Amino acid sequence: MRKRSIKNTRVNTEVQRELSDIIRNMKDPRVAPWTSVVAAEVAPDLKTCKAYISVLGGKKEQEDTIAGLTNGEGFIRRELARTLNMRNTPEIHFVLDQSIEYGVNMSRKIDEVTRNISTEGDADAE
Repeated sequence: MRKRSIKNTRVNTEVQRELSDIIRNMKDPRVAPWTSVVAAEVAPDLKTCKAYISVLGGKKEQEDTIAGLTNGEGFIRRELARTLNMRNTPEIHFVLDQSIEYGVNMSRKIDEVTRNISTEGDADAE
């Protein structure tokens, strides 16, 4: 299976959706309640999967959530095998994704710059 084939895209989407459901229902106290699966990349041979995880919270919550997910990988993989009908259940590697946090930070900076420009423009008009 090629990396960008339609089948691989469907597998990635299905794994992402199921991982979101499994993580949402986990009872591990280390996993933050505002944890979401941003993307899942399953290898073409269906042996490994990179799950990009976004956590709303501070650095400590992010580290605890990744530790909790890594520790519960066997449970998550078993639940994934139970819900998905695949020949191989991929080994999951959790990666902290900070793109949402980066986007919010950049948006905040852009708003700050545009606010400064508009206040300087008002001062020049007088």
